[in-house]
Amino acid sequence: MKDSASRSFGNRVNKEKVVKPLWFVCSIALFVSPLKAQEQKDAAVTQLLSTTATSSGQSIVLPKNDAQIVASIYEGLPSAALQAHNHPYPRYVFVLSGTLRVNNLDTGQTNTYRPGNFVLESVGQWQTNASVGDEPLKLLVVDVVEKGQPNIVTLR
Repeated sequence: MKDSASRSFGNRVNKEKVVKPLWFVCSIALFVSPLKAQEQKDAAVTQLLSTTATSSGQSIVLPKNDAQIVASIYEGLPSAALQAHNHPYPRYVFVLSGTLRVNNLDTGQTNTYRPGNFVLESVGQWQTNASVGDEPLKLLVVDVVEKGQPNIVTLR
């Protein structure tokens, strides 16, 4: 059995093994922190949306198999309209220019989106979309689909 002096010496040695690397890491962190702060002054992140639901209040559900991201730019003339349709998978839309009006035929809800708005369209609910106003409509559209599947179903 070790006496208290040898236990104390062993604890001191173990503490030194921990404290030296810890001191080194803290010193590096203090040196790097001002550099990190400088980098952040040159760029900014602006959160556009944080949500757990679509525009009609549905929970966000992603494809169960082989998800595929499809990003597109949609451009429409003033007064352009899409016939009744739905999206079987999540669709995310960022309005770049113009004004988008979405009429959800299932809920009766109508929403209008302007430049800088970000929307998660409803899934599996019928809707019509229109460009309203005098300015052409330009949207960044991101679909999350099962690989190879379309994300628009139209009424026939």
